[in-house]
Amino acid sequence: MTRVLHTADTHIGYRQYHSPARQADFLDAFRQVASDAVESGVDAVVHAGDLFHDRRPGLSDLLGTLEVLETLSDAGIPFLAVVGNHEAKRSAQWLDLFEVMGLATRLGDEPVVVGQTAFYGLDFVPRAQRDDLDYEFESHDAESAALVSHGRFEPLVPDYGNVEWNVAEILEAASVEFDAVLLGDEHVPTTQEVSDVWVTYPGSTERASAGEREERGYNLVEFDGDVRISRRGLETRSFVFVDLELGEHEGIERVHGRLREYDLEDAVVHVSLEGDGESVSPASIESFATDEGALVARVKDRRELASETMDVDVSFANPDEAVRERLREIELSGAARDLDETIRSSSIADSNVASEVERRVDELLSDPDSFGVSQDDAASGPEPALEHDSASDADEGSDAESASASSTATDASPPETDGSPDSQSSMGEYL
Repeated sequence: MTRVLHTADTHIGYRQYHSPARQADFLDAFRQVASDAVESGVDAVVHAGDLFHDRRPGLSDLLGTLEVLETLSDAGIPFLAVVGNHEAKRSAQWLDLFEVMGLATRLGDEPVVVGQTAFYGLDFVPRAQRDDLDYEFESHDAESAALVSHGRFEPLVPDYGNVEWNVAEILEAASVEFDAVLLGDEHVPTTQEVSDVWVTYPGSTERASAGEREERGYNLVEFDGDVRISRRGLETRSFVFVDLELGEHEGIERVHGRLREYDLEDAVVHVSLEGDGESVSPASIESFATDEGALVARVKDRRELASETMDVDVSFANPDEAVRERLREIELSGAARDLDETIRSSSIADSNVASEVERRVDELLSDPDSFGVSQDDAASGPEPALEHDSASDADEGSDAESASASSTATDASPPETDGSPDSQSSMGEYL
């Protein structure tokens, strides 16, 4: 029997809410994974990508990661991994460095046998390059085989509008028959049988966005003729979610009353408001929560309250939505809208924006038609950015940052191109 711990999306280095404490939380969650692996005596830890949140992690996060990997190595537990979209670089990967140091193994098309199971890897591949994949893997003599990969795969994930990697098609095209597919990228844990093969996401090890309300954890996967998948939880920082519908004449005191029902000490607090109640200042709620001991507080007022003094249709609590509304009135090409969303997306670390835009431009240049503006494009407004990870927080970032990024994206509208090599080159230089 082979028994492995399957984890993914540790996003070490993510300074969520610009908080050093939250940055430390992501590394602490990875430490807990390694500690559980040692205590459980698993045969290997399998990491399905996005070990780091940024392709240029800070020194403290690198040193912390090395410490965790040394803990596994000292216990004789191999660390098998693939590269995710957040940490991917154009040249050598951090995972390669860890492999040279004898602390990790980067999975690929050659089998890595642990016990009686052969493990293969498929790093994150941008959508524009997937048509060139042949899914040729070297054969093995083990009793079982598993593929480890990173991406959003149908039919396990919701339709975000950018899911075009189909698990069933990969299983059919692969030169090796797999008993399980161990995935990363989707932060919600999910398991499903596809073409008689168990396919699973373990979810992220820390909450990387307000939408990740479920308990964080990882998978334990056993290969013993059959495949058995079980889930274990992790102890992470408390998140308090307060969804409150304010009745008529209800306002800030009602919100304060609800918050007092919770232990807010060192917690991340998210308040969502609906209903017909009074106008409430998000800043006053956040101040109250932090005074009660919260580490971070964020407020989302979902109500549409009409102003009696000004006829201005702007929500300063959600500047991104205001920007999107303005962009719907501008006839931008699909490429320009995609780049705008890429620049403003909170799912991309600030230090990664330039390289992510460069990657998107490379993809878009392969399809010159994407720079044309159709009537449908003009009417439908901006599409979601492609290849984004789930690690995002729509509440994070300041109004000024959002406005600045949006202004940059809008002002830098791409020039027209006829699709020729010369025009494509000038387009790349322009951006």
